[in-house]
Amino acid sequence: MKSQALNRRQFLRQSAVAAGAAGISLPIISAARGADSPAPSDTIAMGCIGVGGMGTGNMKVFVNLPGCRVVAVCDAYEDRRKRAKSIVDDNYGNQDCKMYADFRELLARKDIDAVMIAPQDHWHAIVATAAVKAGKDMYCEKPLGVCVDDGRQIRDAVRGAKRVFQTGTWQRSQGKFKQAVELVRHGYLGKIHTVEVSSPCAKYRPKYKGSLDAQPVPAGFDWEMWRGPAPTKPYNSGRVAWPDWYLISDYCAGFITNWGVHHLDIANWGCPQLGTEPFEVECQVVYRNEGFTDNADTWSGVFNYASGLKLIYKDDSQMKTGTRFVGDEGWVHIDRAGIWAEPESLLKVKLKPDQAPITDSDHHQDNFLACVRSRKDPVSDVDAAYVATTLGLLADISGRLKKKLKWDPKQEQFVGNDEANAMLKRPLYNGWTL
Repeated sequence: MKSQALNRRQFLRQSAVAAGAAGISLPIISAARGADSPAPSDTIAMGCIGVGGMGTGNMKVFVNLPGCRVVAVCDAYEDRRKRAKSIVDDNYGNQDCKMYADFRELLARKDIDAVMIAPQDHWHAIVATAAVKAGKDMYCEKPLGVCVDDGRQIRDAVRGAKRVFQTGTWQRSQGKFKQAVELVRHGYLGKIHTVEVSSPCAKYRPKYKGSLDAQPVPAGFDWEMWRGPAPTKPYNSGRVAWPDWYLISDYCAGFITNWGVHHLDIANWGCPQLGTEPFEVECQVVYRNEGFTDNADTWSGVFNYASGLKLIYKDDSQMKTGTRFVGDEGWVHIDRAGIWAEPESLLKVKLKPDQAPITDSDHHQDNFLACVRSRKDPVSDVDAAYVATTLGLLADISGRLKKKLKWDPKQEQFVGNDEANAMLKRPLYNGWTL
């Protein structure tokens, strides 16, 4: 039996429509906050860093939410900056939104309370940790970076400074995903012995078919800022096109992590032991080799946990997309396309009075704003993001080394494998540091 769920575009579109009137005339908070909660009537001043497709989608939602006002946008593309400013200004009926090519200038503004972070994945750790140092709360796109150390640096910085951090794994704010996880967490499937996760990947092929030689940098584009901490290489439009940059390891860990983080996150939400128990991981990966692309194309991985729990992780050419929890009394499968269960009666279960809902969040961006005010953790907090990101990255390391690896979650290291441990961190280039 299936029940329909929203896809990403439907979610963003409907959220923007339902968010309420834009341009609420409330006083903007004049300084970045510490741990104290502001008055409920205060408007949260927000800057948006990275206003490509996903960043603009997020920005459009925030610009329509009561109690929030977008005051600045930043991107390496001049045309994206201008487009984003136009959207914001048209919404508020003024010309107040400021544009920046360098995120550090935006972060230096004391009147900005929170930032939306959505540049390429290789930027996430640098921008997020800089935002922490600047005293900002963050809505940051997934994953937490391109290596395990990126996520660790973000998590430790956020927790150390007590900032509010919401990850863009918005499935946690959708009813059907919450329903599936509640069935798991409240024992309706019995003891969970297997979790199956599949992420879309194979359908995403590189679009660029031209020469791999250096090309002139287009006017209005700051290639050095876009490239940032990635290895120094000449500009070529094939490096920056979408989805091509997703498939290039310099800028993204690939769909095994970038897309997989969504469904791995739901797996961890239902079975938190996935991120806390020791395990062995073995993953077979076929890597791309077309143009500049070199990330995972297809993969098949198994995580075996000390308790007997098993996580099976594959791409969507081998298994149904989404997350399936299998217990000794039934199973439930959840994806953006719907929810299925066996027995089907599981989908009609109503929680008992003593069984608390997994979350009260029904709008991901609004949940972030509410937590900025309350100083509580949002539904997709930094710890959850770290676990989901790390699971995908560890599968990729196993695939690259073609080895079964043992993971110690307390030490956050592989056991007895220096080669694998060296891959937990990547060098930063062009003078950038964390």
